[in-house]
Amino acid sequence: MRALVLLGCLLASLLLSGQARHEIINGEITSKPMVLFLGPWSVGKSTMINYLLGLENTRYQLYTGAEPTTSEFTVLMHGPKLKTIEGIVMAADSARSFSPLEKFGQNFLEKLIGIEVPHKLLERVTFVDTPGIIENRKQQERGYPFNDVCQWFIDRADLIFVVFDPTKLDVGLELEMLFRQLKGRESQIRIILNKADNLATQMLMRVYGALFWSLAPLINVTEPPRVYVSSFWPQAYKPDTHQELFLQEEISLLEDLNQVIENRLENKIAFIRQHAIRVRIHALLVDRYLQTYRDKMTFFSDGELVFKDIVEDPDKFYIFKTILAKTNVSKFDLPNREAYKDFFGINPISSFKLLSQQCSYMGGCFLEKIERAITQELPGLLGSLGLGKNPGALNCDKTGCSETPKNRYRKH
Repeated sequence: MRALVLLGCLLASLLLSGQARHEIINGEITSKPMVLFLGPWSVGKSTMINYLLGLENTRYQLYTGAEPTTSEFTVLMHGPKLKTIEGIVMAADSARSFSPLEKFGQNFLEKLIGIEVPHKLLERVTFVDTPGIIENRKQQERGYPFNDVCQWFIDRADLIFVVFDPTKLDVGLELEMLFRQLKGRESQIRIILNKADNLATQMLMRVYGALFWSLAPLINVTEPPRVYVSSFWPQAYKPDTHQELFLQEEISLLEDLNQVIENRLENKIAFIRQHAIRVRIHALLVDRYLQTYRDKMTFFSDGELVFKDIVEDPDKFYIFKTILAKTNVSKFDLPNREAYKDFFGINPISSFKLLSQQCSYMGGCFLEKIERAITQELPGLLGSLGLGKNPGALNCDKTGCSETPKNRYRKH
């Protein structure tokens, strides 16, 4: 029942927002945790996925090679048998969480592919492999908005692996743009220094330092992301390398992945609450724009000129300051003022009603429902989940992580 109330609040919030492109569909609410793999080309992203799932030398494995091999966004999901699903079909299926990807156009959907694999780990998590970043390729040459697509997956990922290898540490424009998109998601980011057994100890230390030197300007946080150093493939580690260290790093990564799976409900509730906060702020701002417009309108006023003046300089009319003064909204959560020029260019101010007019005796007010979900119901759900969990328990029988170390033991 509480889940139904929550969905009702979210649907109400979407009506207020007027932005269908940000809608949370049912498929996103019920979807499994998503693990996203990003990074330069040929650093071992696809090989790492094959290794974690034990797919190498099977008909399920992703194609790998020294040249750029992955040109598609590949989504690995669980299924009763091996099955390939075209992007157009994935986007058309409302039961899945990928239908919003239609907005990126048919060229992108041709570069989206789903693969169903009968693997126990995929019963609890979804892996997404991405095209490698090639710095000398302009974004428009891809034929679709690559950065926008990456942002869509980043916003929905529970864990983000950014993979590097010792030969690709340089940061170009496309990689810099990618890290800008990761701002605010530092807690989900894990840096992978792959192919580490190719280096002697002294060189490995230099490469590790060079990696941090390259990334330091891009990750401006007090606590840097966790870095895993190993070689994520089934071959034996090269002799005279830190084999025990690499093995412990792999075990730590698997435990990290397992923890994300165990916390999937908490992460999902937090994601929904974050979205509800954004919708609430958006509704308050639209309401304030509308109230200011009505206050400034007179019988002889030109409505278009009046509203243009408000949109061009909202600070002159204290639009944002009023929201901060009258509500418990953080100034750091306020959207960009420039975004509302585009928003009202598409959605005329006359198409909105004041929030005070969107209340009924039986149904109550939309905004009150959102606020109740944010302040009471969603925190209550999180609290009830915490009471019934043992945070120290890592159950590989449930998550399927016990299947993945099979490859790792080949290295002994």
